[in-house]
Amino acid sequence: MLLRELEPFQLAGLLYLGAALAMAPVVVLQHRRNVRGPRLDRANGLRLGGAVLFGGVLGPVLLLFGLHLSLAGSVSLLLNLEMVATAVLGVVLFGEHLARRAWPGVAGVVVAGAILAGEGGWPGLASALLVAIACVCWGFDNHLTALIDGITPAHSTLWKGVVAGATNLSIGALSAPLDAGWLILLAALAVGALSYGVSIALYITSAQQIGATRAQAAFASAPFIGAALAFGVLGEPFGLHHGIAGLLLLGSMVLVFLGQHEHLHVHETIEHVHSHRHDDDHHLHEHPALPASTRHAHWHRHEPLVHAHPHWPDLHHRHRHG
Repeated sequence: MLLRELEPFQLAGLLYLGAALAMAPVVVLQHRRNVRGPRLDRANGLRLGGAVLFGGVLGPVLLLFGLHLSLAGSVSLLLNLEMVATAVLGVVLFGEHLARRAWPGVAGVVVAGAILAGEGGWPGLASALLVAIACVCWGFDNHLTALIDGITPAHSTLWKGVVAGATNLSIGALSAPLDAGWLILLAALAVGALSYGVSIALYITSAQQIGATRAQAAFASAPFIGAALAFGVLGEPFGLHHGIAGLLLLGSMVLVFLGQHEHLHVHETIEHVHSHRHDDDHHLHEHPALPASTRHAHWHRHEPLVHAHPHWPDLHHRHRHG
């Protein structure tokens, strides 16, 4: 709806500036509570820079150009390709493990994407290609943000919003006049605050707890909600191909999410900051006045640990599998 009044670069910029506005009060509160670690080291700085480039600058623009060529319902369902990109990149580049029973789920998402793309003719194929490239960008973004352990999710989301938002809005303002009304601008900022600000911060927290791929499988509920709104609110036609692809996607999400495994593994010494509890057999430092089930965040140190338990490739389980 906003693309009727705004160019893709303009809207992408406003969405991420809205995300920054939503996270700014959270970051201020965290600073007052001293919920942060030391300054970012070089590795985490590069991860943050990559997340800003792939997830904040490139991904949203590609998605919005894709929306220009196809219906919102089909594009929403195609966003499940992000889970495929996240899973494949996780196995190939980021040391994640994906169980054998999860790979049919990955294949199912690809087949569902082909069904959706094939029904739209050449515009649909072009849109699907743009969305697929956007999903690859967000796959890189997902893994990079899951590995950032020098700042909180709110901090990384704020950085992404400020830098990516200013970059895309500047490009958009140079390429076309920004003549949308104030209500449209405020609506874009509001959508960005909720759907990119709050959403990204919650997603990063989840990815650090259960791994980027599994978090993405849960996050895959968003495309179904988007499709439902497209059919129910925008009045877009619901076809048989949407139903078949939707059912296939739903089953695929379940297969990927259930891909947990167990084996003896080693935790090396590490120091970082992130949200955690003390009843998970990994955070053994003490807070005498804090119940073990209370989630909190601060800079802490892990001593070497060897044990076996069911786990996902979360922030503490990035070991290789032979």
